[in-house]
Amino acid sequence: MFDIGMQELILIFIVALLVFGPKRLPELGRTIGKGMAELKNAMYGIKEQMDSELHDIKEPLSSALGGPDVADKPDQETTTTNEADTAKDSKDKGVE
Repeated sequence: MFDIGMQELILIFIVALLVFGPKRLPELGRTIGKGMAELKNAMYGIKEQMDSELHDIKEPLSSALGGPDVADKPDQETTTTNEADTAKDSKDKGVE
């Protein structure tokens, strides 16, 4: 992703340890982790809203043109993503 090697990670850890100290470093890690999780959830929400809006646009357009209903044909990627999301939601709710 960022192409960071082991040496760079060690250097970043040492600098963070010197700057924030050993007492605040775990707190900082938790805060960064929570922030990343919130960012990921927000991006997922935006993606879902965009997909929903796109579907709402495609459906009337394809029926007005009289062509094949492209909006009702699920993409392979979308189906796989939805199945994975459903499994994740079930796991989060404790349903097996």
